[in-house]
Amino acid sequence: MVALPSFATRGRTGGTGLSPLHVASGVLAAAMLLPILAVFVTAAGDSEGLWAHLASTVLPLYVSNTLLLMAGVTVVSLAFGVSTAWLVARYEFPGSRILEWALLLPAAVPGYLIAYTYTDFLEYAGPVQAALRDLFGWTSARDYWFPEIRSMYGASLVLGAVLYPYVYMMARTAFLQTPTSLLEAGQLAKRNLFWGIDLPLARPAIVAGLALVLMETISDFGTVEYFAIQTLTLGIFNVWLGMNNLAAAAQIACVAFILILGLLMLETLARARRRFADTSRRQLVARPVRARGRTALFCILVCALPVTIGFVIPVSVLLSFILKGYSLDLTSAAAEAAFNSLSVAAMVAFLVIAVATFMGLVAAYGGRPLLHRLTAVASIGYAFPGTILAVGVVTAAGYLDDGIGRFSEGVLGLSYEGWLTSGVGLVVLACVVRFQAVGRGAIASGLERVPPHLVDAGRTLGQTLSGSLARIVTPLIRGSVAAGAVLVFVDVMKELPMTLLLRPFNYETLATYVYQYAKDELLEEAALPALLIVAAGILPVIVLSRAISASRPGHRRSA
Repeated sequence: MVALPSFATRGRTGGTGLSPLHVASGVLAAAMLLPILAVFVTAAGDSEGLWAHLASTVLPLYVSNTLLLMAGVTVVSLAFGVSTAWLVARYEFPGSRILEWALLLPAAVPGYLIAYTYTDFLEYAGPVQAALRDLFGWTSARDYWFPEIRSMYGASLVLGAVLYPYVYMMARTAFLQTPTSLLEAGQLAKRNLFWGIDLPLARPAIVAGLALVLMETISDFGTVEYFAIQTLTLGIFNVWLGMNNLAAAAQIACVAFILILGLLMLETLARARRRFADTSRRQLVARPVRARGRTALFCILVCALPVTIGFVIPVSVLLSFILKGYSLDLTSAAAEAAFNSLSVAAMVAFLVIAVATFMGLVAAYGGRPLLHRLTAVASIGYAFPGTILAVGVVTAAGYLDDGIGRFSEGVLGLSYEGWLTSGVGLVVLACVVRFQAVGRGAIASGLERVPPHLVDAGRTLGQTLSGSLARIVTPLIRGSVAAGAVLVFVDVMKELPMTLLLRPFNYETLATYVYQYAKDELLEEAALPALLIVAAGILPVIVLSRAISASRPGHRRSA
């Protein structure tokens, strides 16, 4: 989820009646919520007895595996994220300036890509085991034991290695904002600064970051499918496509929703408690301590480990395939998949930012607290796994297509082919609903910096509300609009489960193209498209690193 500020007290320009802007914003918010509500409508349908069978056979396995995976990813992401955040915030050592942003690089690698590359890297025929056999003279797998990467432990490691940046970002921001006075008080009291001062203050932020990690863990499809781990998300996929039973898939989705709801409550409580860690920007913050000798070496090794596991090794494996000549150029199919990814990502980014900007402006300056709350709730789609949203989007689009068809044929006498449930429209709609929170978060951060009375000043000069928003406020949030568009664009480029479920026949994106090759044990043939996905995610990493550095109280931007 994205932290959203309150705008309820900003605008008092909306008057007493409902304007067309209010109505349009309410309609858009309802449209964002419709697929989510449709999941529960579908779950109330008849599953033809399949739900009872699933509940007595595989559903306990789905739930237990999901919980075990969440526990494993929690351990890895906390170990990597908290330790590295504290070291780069509290110590200055050789390479610390590079590592503080390099630690975000694993966020650019989709979970399914790291799963594919590590399987190739660590399997029996891979370079690691081959080197061990050559070194020790082993001739077969019976001569030695090697951990199985396609296991619950392996899935926990690879997912934690690419998801820990959520914890790292939140923890590092909290550590940077800890005032010197508290650290000095802890030293006088002879308390351990990490366990006694920094960690308690940063705990709410860490819990909020961990909630995001676990939401992404529940949402993951590519890794668990490739590693054959039966989770709730994979169960939704199998029941829907394998058993052709949408109602039973929606019922499994409701079970996953219970876990998501618990995480949302956990994140909400954590954010509410962040006030405990907040300090005035006028207070002094601790400067990093220069580390030397063994301490510096220890810091380098601890901070380099997550980057190596989550970014360097996967990218090196993909580059090695290209250097060996497996994937030197883009085939026509890969080029078409790249075009599809770019076009869908651009379309979704435009729609998300347009909707988020319009709804954000109306909610902020329209003077309607109820509309503000509805707009905030409409961005909840990001908290739902892609497979759950896919169920809701199919159901909602089907109802809408039926209604439009009956109206078109009965009233207008025109035939309607069902545009919403055919073509790429379902993929676009699902991505707009899922990533609406990303766009709204960017717009919200921009509106926070806009003086609250500019619209009132425009009204006194004869501008209408819409004119004031278009001519005065919108130009001031142009940077936030661009940043939000980039983040949405990259998220859509990496999206796999919704695209797999909703795409038209014979329609590929880079994510599905790489998935198909990896599923057929031909990852080396898709190394170049896989690297394109990673490259697309690096720009937001740089933006996020700059934003975290700027969050330090007293930070001055360079001219």
